[in-house]
Amino acid sequence: MVTPGRLARAAYALVLRLALPLYFARLWWRGRREPEYRRHWRERLGGGTGRQPPGRLWIHAVSLGEARAAAPLVQALRAQRPALALLLTHGTATGRDAGRALLQAGDAQAWLPYDTPGAVRRFLRRHRPCTGVLLETEVWPALLHAAQRAGVPMVLANARLSARSQARGQRLAALMRPAVAAIDAVLAQTAADAERLRALGAREVQVLGNLKFDMTPPPALLAQGGAWRAALGRAVVLAAATREGEAAPLLQAWAALPGPRPLLLVVPRHPQRFDEVAALVPQAGLTAWRRSAWGHAGSPAAAARDVDVWLGDSIGEMPLYYALADVALLGGSFAPLGGQNLIEAAACGCPLLMGPHTYNFAQAAELALAAGAAERCADLAAAVRRAVEVAADPARAAWSARALAFAAEHRGAAARMAAAVLAVAERPKAER
Repeated sequence: MVTPGRLARAAYALVLRLALPLYFARLWWRGRREPEYRRHWRERLGGGTGRQPPGRLWIHAVSLGEARAAAPLVQALRAQRPALALLLTHGTATGRDAGRALLQAGDAQAWLPYDTPGAVRRFLRRHRPCTGVLLETEVWPALLHAAQRAGVPMVLANARLSARSQARGQRLAALMRPAVAAIDAVLAQTAADAERLRALGAREVQVLGNLKFDMTPPPALLAQGGAWRAALGRAVVLAAATREGEAAPLLQAWAALPGPRPLLLVVPRHPQRFDEVAALVPQAGLTAWRRSAWGHAGSPAAAARDVDVWLGDSIGEMPLYYALADVALLGGSFAPLGGQNLIEAAACGCPLLMGPHTYNFAQAAELALAAGAAERCADLAAAVRRAVEVAADPARAAWSARALAFAAEHRGAAARMAAAVLAVAERPKAER
């Protein structure tokens, strides 16, 4: 009997196969600026060099944010099972680069295969993981179906699902409900996430918190940011992880401020937008200096101290930028994009101003507001004005202390999730 789910998977696979040339063309195009995309391309089809040793615990961290969130989970897993060997997979160059720092002897790293039946079957045959862990929102129908048939238990860890994503999932219920139901355990960030995932077909759901509260900012980066701030002798407003459509109005609002202005530090969310944002600065009548101009371990040149804007065109240095700033504007929250990770700002003790759109981190945003670690602004123009006020406010130190306390209060998810993942991995097949 042909079920609606089987028909939906067949249609989904056909669409992806037809789109395969466009997918690889896009990877090759992105590889012009990020060469990592052009390397190991056979892994995108489930291939590679030789079969891998079986039995590794597989963790998929698609991009930079997920790879960084995976770090405390990996640490907790190793603490509970020191001999554990890992397979890390990624979808972006920044994620793969960040994941490389988590590897130890006996571990492996690969691209997640394209979600077609053949690619995921080859991937599972090549690596033969004991258990798979997908982070946050990575629900791939073909992959989950193949893992179920191959007897590989799957966990969705640090799981979140916004109301918008739930609505999209319900419109594609014939495809998504069987995929979600194939997950052996869902470890949700919040009760609201858990409820939405259950409504979409999740069978076993626990609420264990958010891994990102367990992320520890590297002390060296915090010290470097603090040293730069002391040498600068000028207030700094950070626009953190800005997304498409936010940079131009931000720069226009900044240019409209009366002088003397604080330094504006803009850090785009995606590396491919560094040059685009750099080109917008002179269009707004402002001057800029790029982080990349003074090298990986260098310090700003004297000439950089008097410009209007610094462009944070580097990867993995957000703690440095938060330590440098007096106050931060949360990227992705001023356009209807759902906001970026606000927990990192709190862990660095940086006061945070959010826009109206924080549905990707809804509970964390509300908790931060309640704890006095963040404020919400109606729009970007209001946030820019408020940021200038906060940067000059002597009470900013108390705000920083509230942010640090908020971040510390919610730690502990990594150990809980590691125990839950290992419980699934050790569960007898008859009980899955």
